Amino acid sequence: MQLEYVGAFQIVLGIIARFWPVWLALAIIVVPSFAYRARLGLYGQLFDTGVGITGVLVCLFWLFTAIFSARIAPFDPLDQIVVMKNALPGAMVPDDGGVFLLGGDKLARDVFSRMVYGSRIVLIIAPTATAFALMVGITLGLPAGYYGGRIDSFLSFLANLVLAFPVILLFYLLVTPGIMDTPIPYGMAGLFFLFPIIFFGALFYTRFKGRPQLLLLQLAVTFVIGGWVYAGLVFNADPLGLISIRPNELNIFVAVVFASSPGVFRIVRGLVMDIKTRDYVAAAQTRGETPWYIMLWEVLPNARGPLIVDACLRIGYTTILLGTLGYFGLGLAPESPDWGTAIKDSSRLLRSHIHPALPPVFALMSFVLGLNLLADALREQSLKD
Repeated sequence: MQLEYVGAFQIVLGIIARFWPVWLALAIIVVPSFAYRARLGLYGQLFDTGVGITGVLVCLFWLFTAIFSARIAPFDPLDQIVVMKNALPGAMVPDDGGVFLLGGDKLARDVFSRMVYGSRIVLIIAPTATAFALMVGITLGLPAGYYGGRIDSFLSFLANLVLAFPVILLFYLLVTPGIMDTPIPYGMAGLFFLFPIIFFGALFYTRFKGRPQLLLLQLAVTFVIGGWVYAGLVFNADPLGLISIRPNELNIFVAVVFASSPGVFRIVRGLVMDIKTRDYVAAAQTRGETPWYIMLWEVLPNARGPLIVDACLRIGYTTILLGTLGYFGLGLAPESPDWGTAIKDSSRLLRSHIHPALPPVFALMSFVLGLNLLADALREQSLKD
């Protein structure tokens, strides 16, 4: 069947029009943020430089794309329309009126829709896994840097042991199908996902232990929400059915946390060893504050600048890692619309059909670039502070 095509100008207009929820959300967030940037602290300071504005815009663009992906994408990412196999950009679907704005792939799926839905997968896994890695690294790095001695030696040895292992080989071992059928990923998940509960429990206890009623409320909220998330992630037993994770996604999640935590640990340990010599820490010790209070409420807030910068960079590294794993066919399901899998599927036909490979490559590159620009702007502001 002979396909009909729209022109390049119509393709560009069509893509811009499909992203209308993103443009609206950006206007609602960015315009007031720029107008009131003097009152918004570190976030407002990002709008003082071109690098910061660009980083914020790119990151928010992909965040809102993930949020509104169901409305932006014109087709289901898994739907196959046989006649659209390897269709060029702008191909019109017969008897439908829809357009494959960026063409079709080798399985006759809409490339544009798969790129849009791929952002949802990346922006769920990468930031969340990075947040858990930060929780693990901070919870272990604080006592290692503050106490030193045997605690520091033991925890540093474990961190160096993981860091000494080749990263690609480590991920290959953790996300291969054979490992998915064993208790290993669930055991690791059960351990790692305890750290946020421990962290926030200690945070609230040290702050509000002199105010029992408020402390009980804080701890109750922590354990209820933490237990709910823990049951959904580790045991896939969320009673509300809101939290569900597939075994292959859990493997990737655990692998990212396991590989990223030692790097965060070393950063936190180094910062704590420097900050604990400051006068305000000595003043807190003189007041009789407990070591965990000092670590969580005196040392950690003063280490937030480098940690925020590292978090932005680490999300970018995780995004690239997800793309690498998808390219090698590891972790996510073969039909997944994530950017790495899309690049792998299209790379086999590059000589004859290059258009399916370009959108996921551009998406991956632009998101990581935005995170790097955001990290550079944050680094500049932290140095000024």
